[in-house]
Amino acid sequence: MASSNAASEALEGLKAVVKTTTDLITQLEAFLHTIAVNKVSDAAAPPPPSSPESESVDALSLAHDSATLIKAHTTKLSLLIINEPFTPSALTKVLRELVAGPIPALTSAVQICDADKYTSVARQDLAWRCYRVLKELKSLVEIIPLDGKTLPDAQKSGSKGDRGSMAATGVVWAACDDVVLLKKLGIAGLLVKKVEEYRDTLKDILEELKEYSEEVDEDDDDDANAGQDDEISNVTDQMQNTHISTQQMLDDLMNPRHIPRDDPDKIRERLESCLKRLRLTTLLYTAIIKRRLKDVRIPPTTAQASVTQRLDEVLPLLKRLPHRFGEVACAFYELEPEAIDRGMDSCFFDAFAASEMLMKPWEGQRDEFTEWAEKFQVGIKKPD
Repeated sequence: MASSNAASEALEGLKAVVKTTTDLITQLEAFLHTIAVNKVSDAAAPPPPSSPESESVDALSLAHDSATLIKAHTTKLSLLIINEPFTPSALTKVLRELVAGPIPALTSAVQICDADKYTSVARQDLAWRCYRVLKELKSLVEIIPLDGKTLPDAQKSGSKGDRGSMAATGVVWAACDDVVLLKKLGIAGLLVKKVEEYRDTLKDILEELKEYSEEVDEDDDDDANAGQDDEISNVTDQMQNTHISTQQMLDDLMNPRHIPRDDPDKIRERLESCLKRLRLTTLLYTAIIKRRLKDVRIPPTTAQASVTQRLDEVLPLLKRLPHRFGEVACAFYELEPEAIDRGMDSCFFDAFAASEMLMKPWEGQRDEFTEWAEKFQVGIKKPD
């Protein structure tokens, strides 16, 4: 009888701790999400139960250690919910350790990752990674059986599209590994990785436009005029044909229009100019990575106080440029000269501005990149 009461009390204790844990995670998870998506929360940041405020604490190190502990505790939880005998007290102990230490510490890491010290980009990236850890951890905690029995096989491996406990554990591990990786990368490594991704997108657009520039309109003007009536008739027939496929319609929309042979709007001339300056822009990204980002020190020294501000000003430009060049490519495909001109002016203004923002080294007035950037600015203004 006594053992039965003890088991019942242990199970009730587990239920209470599970609720406390999920409530805490939900609160901290919402806070991290507001930072990750760069939204200012109206509510005050929830104070974690244990929040180190010392200036000497490194945000990435704290996040690394917290994620490592969460991963280890996740492994314990995963084993306890599938192996006999089911021990509520052991699960309660693990959850209490999580609530008392690594869960609030993970949020504290984001709180002390101040944008002035680490850049807004790094703060948002860390917040997103930590948010994923808590989100996936909560999913695992919610799987904990509260009926006094271990999980049945179906819930271990998953069934009917539901994620099983083993898969849920693996997802938490992966999220924790992403936080640990950020410490290994460092802020400079993170920024290099992001700008390399932007540059690779620019290179893809460059290759697409080069291929487009090599395509020739096979039909001369006479053939085009002669076929115009047939084309109208063909479209009419297609509209009347109830069997025309959605895929065929999408394919027709996605196929770019070729530059006509007579090129009355001088599209090809614009395309050649764009290709030259787009090549220069990809070189700018490479130079920024090599001569600025790989040498940056984060957090900066007192003498480099403006470093994070400069980075936070230039990185949005570097991120935006691939999207804008993509819009320019679409304008070329649609043979819209006015849209092409507007898009190119915007792109090359941003590229010029990015080079100007990083013209000076982090310390001093001039270096090798400064000289290169001056030549880049001349080329981006007048590539021909």
